[in-house]
Amino acid sequence: MTIAEFAIAGLIILGSAFVLLGSIGLVKFPDFFMRLHAPTKASTLGVTALLLASALFFSLKSGHASLHEALIIVFLWVTAPISALMLASSARCRQTKDETSSKTGEPQTDKPGTTTPE
Repeated sequence: MTIAEFAIAGLIILGSAFVLLGSIGLVKFPDFFMRLHAPTKASTLGVTALLLASALFFSLKSGHASLHEALIIVFLWVTAPISALMLASSARCRQTKDETSSKTGEPQTDKPGTTTPE
């Protein structure tokens, strides 16, 4: 085996381990915010390692640089944090409204004297 094959195998193993840890965290963590953290961080790194292994393999096989994987990596690194932020923000907003309405016994409203439709 060559050094490149060892590097490809190492990246595949590393990526698979990160994806596995992210999946286990998604199942095992008790809170939504903890469950959100595991796949966004670990799986992003895992998929990146797998895509780097793919790029290295196909670059060596074809003789020229394989840039398809680089585009996927850029897209993944741009969209994963944004989607995690949006999910966490909406969950935090919903949690705050639920806590407020459970304390008063009435639905949370934006204006005094109005109710939200259900």
